[in-house]
Amino acid sequence: MLKTQTCGELRSEHDGQSVLLAGWVHRRRDQGGLIFIDLRDRWGITQVVVNQETAPEAHAVASGARNEYVLQVKGAVRIRPEGTANDELETGAIEVVASEIVLLNAAKTPPFYINKEEKIDEVERMRYRYLDLRRPRMQRNIILRHKIVKFIRDYLDERDFVEIETPILFKTTPEGARDFLVPSRLMPGHFYALPQSPQQLKQLLMVAGYERYFQIARCFRDEDLRGDRQPEFTQLDLEMSFVQREDVIDLIEGMMIELSEKVAGKTPLIKPFPRLTYTEAMEKYGSDKPDIRYDLTAVDVTDLAGKSGFQVFVDNAAAGKPVKVIRAPGLLRGKEDPTKALSGEGLKRLMKELEDLIRTTGAKGLAWMALPLEENGEVKGPIGKFFTVEQKVELFERVDAQAGDILLFTSDKRETVYEVVNVLRRHLAEALGLVDSDTVAFCWVIDFPMFYWNEEEQRWDPSQHMFTSPVPEDIPLLDTDPGAARGSQYDLACNGYEVAGGSIRIHSRELQEKMFPLIGQDMEHAREEFGHMLEAFEYGVPPHGGIASGIDRLAMVLAGEPNIREVIAFPKTQKGADIMAHAPSEPDPRQLEELYLRVVVPEEEQEQ
Repeated sequence: MLKTQTCGELRSEHDGQSVLLAGWVHRRRDQGGLIFIDLRDRWGITQVVVNQETAPEAHAVASGARNEYVLQVKGAVRIRPEGTANDELETGAIEVVASEIVLLNAAKTPPFYINKEEKIDEVERMRYRYLDLRRPRMQRNIILRHKIVKFIRDYLDERDFVEIETPILFKTTPEGARDFLVPSRLMPGHFYALPQSPQQLKQLLMVAGYERYFQIARCFRDEDLRGDRQPEFTQLDLEMSFVQREDVIDLIEGMMIELSEKVAGKTPLIKPFPRLTYTEAMEKYGSDKPDIRYDLTAVDVTDLAGKSGFQVFVDNAAAGKPVKVIRAPGLLRGKEDPTKALSGEGLKRLMKELEDLIRTTGAKGLAWMALPLEENGEVKGPIGKFFTVEQKVELFERVDAQAGDILLFTSDKRETVYEVVNVLRRHLAEALGLVDSDTVAFCWVIDFPMFYWNEEEQRWDPSQHMFTSPVPEDIPLLDTDPGAARGSQYDLACNGYEVAGGSIRIHSRELQEKMFPLIGQDMEHAREEFGHMLEAFEYGVPPHGGIASGIDRLAMVLAGEPNIREVIAFPKTQKGADIMAHAPSEPDPRQLEELYLRVVVPEEEQEQ
């Protein structure tokens, strides 16, 4: 080894020991006869002192060293002189007095700072990802991810789960997103698909009698990207036999609590995790993955608003469209001086900003009412005059309104109202400083609709996937009213993200075959696509259920990061590109010839 200790382990008890360190120059301070170098590796930083008088050759090497040079340092550990200890470093009580320094490798000046946090253009970060990954914050994230995965493996192993790998090259199946296809050289014209998840395979493992399976699985989906989504991702995949919903929920909740506390050092805000039905989540938060770190819940005031003098509310209430209110606490107060209320242009700009925001959801407008700061002040807002004094008193009591609050009203078709509530909650939470990235708040969402109606295709779409079992008492509804049936589905949300989702599965061929016509598949096509599953269901299938948790997204939440690219070593950009390696790239024509493929460029691209 080129080192006897890491740069993060030396303490006062090592005083006087001879050590050999190796790492990168984090910072260098030249004081003439003395040069101080902060030497960094992934375990930490150690201060190295180089004295020209006692170690002239080492001093000469240190004089030429620059940030990110790779050095080997031989020297003795000593307690730092009184008054010079650095409490911000774990090694801050000591320093290493260098006797020899070897330059292992020089370095060009990096395109951005590695030794301090600053805003860096993401394209530059992706282009030089190997340098970006050197930064302490990124190393903390990647190591946290490693610890999360190790904890999960140990936790499940202790509970008799078996880790089993499933194929990466599999059969294309309709599971909600587009597949990535891989051509077969040995079978021209045939293609494998990269798995969107191991769903079918883990159910077949239950047929095979393994009872408790898990896998840290690589999954692939060719879909539009965003901050919490990548084309290739890693998930905890898990399946259990002879279980009901409560068994899976109890296992995962226990794991998430221990994982948060022991690995991330964050105690969940609420234990045990709250449970919301899908309907409750949508009505209160406008989302089936609500962020419950803050309140800002929507309150239904359809009955009250429908009796007001505001015709839009009256007409909507009569048409069955809800009227909901979100109370924005203290939003009327000025930022510079909270004792004064926003007025004039300031208030006008605020409401214009909020109205522009909610118009992105398709909503037509935003009504509002503001409670004055002073005791006898007038209620502000264009709709205040349409409510009687008695109606206002009832309204304020219902939403628990306080001085300086602004009440934001939305009314439209129910789906649009949900979107407005979700968008407003997220925006207001940031604006009011209610979001704490160091806090984690989990909640379960249960009793999802089994299906959503697809108006364009005139068929039902499964809310999760076609292998999810209906709630047992709702099975008869598949024949009479599929839209009213609930799925045996359960999602785990944390800080506004879905971090796990699963269900109790169908384990009867008869029930599984009933699903295909509902989702617009004829039985001949279904048997062609899923014949292996249907045949397996004839050989004694145990009742079973499972769950999958996105490792990337979970690591992102526990690290307090804004997107999953911050916890993936080599992620893709929003366009699915690897800027560093220039992927995707054009294949060699000989490769296409071997695979019997030809690239056809669309006419519009040929013209460009």
